[in-house]
Amino acid sequence: MSKIYHLVIFFVFCCSTVLRAQAPAWGGGADQNDLSFGFTFSYVSSYFKIIKKPDWRSPYLDPGTNTYITDTLNSIGSNPTPGFAVGFITRYRLTEHLEARATPSLVFADRSISYAYVNPSQDVTKQIQTTSVDLPLLLKLKSDRIGDFRAYLLGGVKYTMAIGSKLNSDANADPLAKLVKNTKGFGSYEAGVGCDIYFEFFKLSPEIKISNSMSNVLLPENHPFSSPLSKLSLHTIMFSLYFE
Repeated sequence: MSKIYHLVIFFVFCCSTVLRAQAPAWGGGADQNDLSFGFTFSYVSSYFKIIKKPDWRSPYLDPGTNTYITDTLNSIGSNPTPGFAVGFITRYRLTEHLEARATPSLVFADRSISYAYVNPSQDVTKQIQTTSVDLPLLLKLKSDRIGDFRAYLLGGVKYTMAIGSKLNSDANADPLAKLVKNTKGFGSYEAGVGCDIYFEFFKLSPEIKISNSMSNVLLPENHPFSSPLSKLSLHTIMFSLYFE
């Protein structure tokens, strides 16, 4: 989580620097139009909140051989994993202080689940490799503009659709080589803070945003790594730079 703290410090530093600047407050005319466009680059950190079944610690009985092929589980966890995203912005001004934003993005972000057993030699981390398209629809509430600076809050919902997940890649694999899979699509709610920085020909907006899935993203299967799980919720933190 130290990376997230560093991003927050960098974000605050950018905003405080801009407040002291005396650059022209033009912003390329982005705020003077009801409709404007741009692009974005984002750092992504994702992890799962895991809800386990009541008997999650039990060894896994392989139905094919009728033998136990894992030891008793001690813990199941998910650590934050990094990724990145690129996307576009479509902004529509509703009022002087409120606008609607659609920011479709292509996201490259792996996720992981770690399994620790009574026998440490069986410990394993399963990577969930996905490429997805995020389709957010957000409302942005802006403060008054002070020179070349404006702070804002935003919130809304998004739909995530996987386009590079490996849903059938392990159909004939050994049970211990099976992958944990996620659903092809799910909804999330989002909230964040940011600031608009106005330059002569464009507007730059550093932003920090959190996203939490609203439903179970686990695709249930009968194998040693999916069977102990009841529900997975995806939590994401994004640090983005928007250019308009």
